Amino acid sequence: MPQSAAARESVGIYLSVPFCRSKCTYCNFASGVYPATEVGRYVQRLIADLCGSRSLAVTQGVMLPAEAGSIYFGGGTPTLLGGADFKAIFAALCESFRIEPAAEITVECTPGQLSEETLAVMVECGVNRVSLGVQSFVDAEAAASGRLHTRATAMAEIGRLRAAGITNLNVDLIAGMPHQTRESWRVSLDCLLQAGVPHASVYMLEVDADSRLGRELLVGGTRYSAGLVPNEATIAEMYVEAVERLHTAGYSPYEISNFAFDGAESAHNLRYWLRQPYLGVGLDASSMLCCADGNTLRMTTTSDLRRYSEAVDFASVLEETTKTGKVQQLEEALFLGLRLERGIALADLREEFGRDAILAYEPIFAGQIADGLLEEFRGRLRLTMRGRLMSNEVFAAYLLEPVTGKNGKGRG
Repeated sequence: MPQSAAARESVGIYLSVPFCRSKCTYCNFASGVYPATEVGRYVQRLIADLCGSRSLAVTQGVMLPAEAGSIYFGGGTPTLLGGADFKAIFAALCESFRIEPAAEITVECTPGQLSEETLAVMVECGVNRVSLGVQSFVDAEAAASGRLHTRATAMAEIGRLRAAGITNLNVDLIAGMPHQTRESWRVSLDCLLQAGVPHASVYMLEVDADSRLGRELLVGGTRYSAGLVPNEATIAEMYVEAVERLHTAGYSPYEISNFAFDGAESAHNLRYWLRQPYLGVGLDASSMLCCADGNTLRMTTTSDLRRYSEAVDFASVLEETTKTGKVQQLEEALFLGLRLERGIALADLREEFGRDAILAYEPIFAGQIADGLLEEFRGRLRLTMRGRLMSNEVFAAYLLEPVTGKNGKGRG
C-alpha cells in the first residue's frame, strides 16, 4: 500500500533482551544463557543507544519520528529483567520519544519466568500486551526442546496476567516439535482454544543451521530428538488443521502465522508487513527508517554480546546498513504484503511505484495463479492455502534480478 505521511509520523520500537534461563533447541535468535553480571552492563548500553538514537538518525541521514506508536520487548526472555531495569528502560523511552497514549506495549514472556515484582512494574509502566512463548502445551514436547514450563504453568501464567489487568495476550505454538504427533498437536490446540486468548501465533518449525535442532536435521542426525521431528507433510497438515480450528473459533488469520479476534491484531508486527518505520535497539536488532530522498535505510546491529556491551555508541554496534531504492522497496511490498490475509492491491502498488514497475511482475503473478499459489479476491492478490505452505518459494520469485530492468539487484 502507498506509504502515507500519517504512517510515517510515528515509529515502532523493538528492544532486544537476549537473556535466557535455557536455550531452546529450535531457537535461531541471538539469545542465550549468559552470566547474571552481563545483564546490568547490557541494560546500560541499551539505554545509551535509546538516548543516542536521535543522533544516530542524523548521522545516517534518516528521519526518526518523535512519536512512538508501538513498543515491543523481544528476546530471549525480557521478563528476566528486574523491576529496576524495566523502570530505567522506560524512563529512557520517555526521555527519547513521546509515547502515544494508545501505544501498544508488548513484552514477550516465558511461562514461569515472570516475578511478581517485574509484573507489577510492567503494569506500572503501561505494558498492555504480553506474548507467551508456550510452543507446546504437551509437557514432554516442551521439555524435549529445552522449555522449562509445563501446561499447568502456562495456564496459570495466563490467569495471573489477566488478574493483573493485562488481557491482550498472545500464545505462540510451533508445529513440528520433536515427539509431536497429529494427536498431541490437537491437545495443544485444545488448550489454546480453552485459554481463549485474543491472539495466537502458529509457526511451522524452521530448519536452518542457526539452531542446534536445525543443524541436526540438515545433517540427518538424531541429537536433540531430531529423529522424532514430524515430516514436512505432517507439519503442513498440522498447520492447516490449526488454521481451520482457529477460524471456526472466531480468529481471523490476518497473517501467515498470526490469528486474532477482531481488533486484537499485533499493531507492532503490522508495522513490519506494512513497511512502516521501526527502530531496533539491542543485540541483533533490525531497523527500517525513511530517508528524505524517498529511499529507506535498513540497519542491523551486531549479534556479538561482548561487542555490543563494550561499544561506545549506537553507530559502533551496527553490523549492516543497506539503503533500499524503489526496486527493492517494491520487492518488499510484494513479499511482505502477501504475508497478510488481505494480500496486495495492484492499484495501490501502481500508484506508489508506477505502472511499468508492476508490469514486469505480471507474468509471475499469472504463473503463480495458474499453479494454485495465488488467487484474485476483491481486486487484490493473496496467497492460497497452498501458497502459504510454499510461501518461501512464492516470494523468491519476486527477488529475481531480471525484474529490476536496470542496475538493481535481487537478494540472494
